[in-house]
Amino acid sequence: MLLCIFAFCILSFDFRMITCRFNIRERIEEREESLSPYATKSRYSRGRMKKEELCPIRTCFQRDRDRIIHSKAFRRLKHKTQVFIAPLGDHYVTRLTHTLEVAQIARTIARALNLNEDLTEAIALGHDLGHTPFGHIGEEVLNELYPEGFRHNEQSLRVVDSLEREGQGLNLTWEVRDGILNHSKGQINILGEGWGDVGTLEGQVCKIADTVAYINHDVEDATRANIISQNDLPELVRKTLGHTHSQRINSLVCDIIGCSWSVSGLANATEPPGLNPSATKPAITMSPEVLRAADILRQFLFDKVYNPSLAGEEAERARRVVRLLYSYFLRHEEELPPEFALSLAQGSKKRKIIDYIAGMTDQYALRLAEQISL
Repeated sequence: MLLCIFAFCILSFDFRMITCRFNIRERIEEREESLSPYATKSRYSRGRMKKEELCPIRTCFQRDRDRIIHSKAFRRLKHKTQVFIAPLGDHYVTRLTHTLEVAQIARTIARALNLNEDLTEAIALGHDLGHTPFGHIGEEVLNELYPEGFRHNEQSLRVVDSLEREGQGLNLTWEVRDGILNHSKGQINILGEGWGDVGTLEGQVCKIADTVAYINHDVEDATRANIISQNDLPELVRKTLGHTHSQRINSLVCDIIGCSWSVSGLANATEPPGLNPSATKPAITMSPEVLRAADILRQFLFDKVYNPSLAGEEAERARRVVRLLYSYFLRHEEELPPEFALSLAQGSKKRKIIDYIAGMTDQYALRLAEQISL
């Protein structure tokens, strides 16, 4: 026992000596000074809600990324619906694979534009942690049931602020929290009202990467489910963006990088401005023709895939399950898991129930509803 304690002390001492000697975090922060002048540097973060000692190895944004990846809410994304409820095939997108695709696209754009890739990745990985079981059907029902309304982006922030770690939260930086809260767009046009709500360019990158990801992988899923075919896509979309999944993503990403080049800090006076040349600060944007094609594709998916998916037998079953769970726990609050009863003592009973249901996976919600119904 004494030998183990001694060995641990030696290792801890060596770790402190190594990190102190090589100044690992400081070296990373120094490298960030070569990023765009418009990039968000970790050493200038607005900080956390609760002050913490700095990590000797990781920057604050790298630390946030790791906290999100190791959270329970992140693991549960693998069993949450993206669009199609309980599909039979193995290749349908889940909320987790969607999140990973967003992170990949966002990192590519951020790296090309000389922005902070670590911040971008942290926002992307955390943006959907508050999504409900059964996708937007679950969100729709909880919004109806809860008097104060329910929006998944606000719930994602609540997850990282108040629900993870038995109510302690992840204590993330302001920049990551801002990106998570402001990533959602609703059904408005891609660069429509509210586009500039995000406080960092990295947050804008994640917001647009989210759209790029889902308007492409949802075409693949809808084709796989025989709801549409590739030939059903509007002609302008195929002509402008391409005929395949990879062509469309490549067209969108290259256009975003090219039209947002002033963000990189490397632009010169001979290069064409973006869509908003009068802005005092460069923004993430797209060319008019590619933006139009992307908006048309997005609206096509709402008309042919998203809105129809809200109807049908599976959708109604999902609605019944969510309503059953809500009404049951309103009558039996004492059956909520202990961490909700204890750590959320300041919240209302309805708030606790909403938090519990929103965190469920599809399969867990179905199993629990079946047990309640017995």
